[in-house]
Amino acid sequence: MENDAYMLTGMSDEQLKRDVEAELEWEPSIDAAHIGVRVKDGIVTLAGHVSSYAEKRTAEEAAKRVYGVKAVANELDVKLPGSNKRTDEDIAADAVRAFKWNLFIPADKIKVVVTDGWVTLEGQVRWRFQRNAAERAVQNLPGVIGVTNNIVVGSPEVSPTDIKGQIESAFARLAELEARRLRVEVEGNKVILHGRVRSWAEKEEAERAAWMIPGVLQVDNQIGVTP
Repeated sequence: MENDAYMLTGMSDEQLKRDVEAELEWEPSIDAAHIGVRVKDGIVTLAGHVSSYAEKRTAEEAAKRVYGVKAVANELDVKLPGSNKRTDEDIAADAVRAFKWNLFIPADKIKVVVTDGWVTLEGQVRWRFQRNAAERAVQNLPGVIGVTNNIVVGSPEVSPTDIKGQIESAFARLAELEARRLRVEVEGNKVILHGRVRSWAEKEEAERAAWMIPGVLQVDNQIGVTP
């Protein structure tokens, strides 16, 4: 019997599994031989192990690109080769240097804690892109096996009406999005996104656009994916 995912998207879980596996094989920075793929009702689970945190993130992004994927559960373990294992002190020092070289990151506002290769970022910045830039700066450092981003975003007060209007205008400008299928709700500094899009990538693009608006401190992305 064809499952619900097939009925909704015209694609079976088995076909989606093959497509995700093909995308992982196609991505040159991933060793797909150690990655297993499971699919149930359009939800993809990645299991196995990779040699770096950057590879783990790349595998997740590759899976999200595939048409028909509704969500991705990334259960990949990071197993560093012997030559890539480094002390927490070395990783922390590299992170601090990376922040100083990045003009988008207010290095004096961020604290780095490294425990057994896992990096935790703390502090407060004004803009969402600064928070994201800090995470990107450390996720590719040698020896890193994971990143927890606890950086808080704090921006000047902006009225909910202004936030709503700016997000709707941003949606209308983006060629990838069908703005008429999306609805924006604002509660103080919290944005709630509703509607339907055709892919996981479009859902993330809508959320990214919302985060770019000054005054937004939280985004609840309730957009559904219907290929």
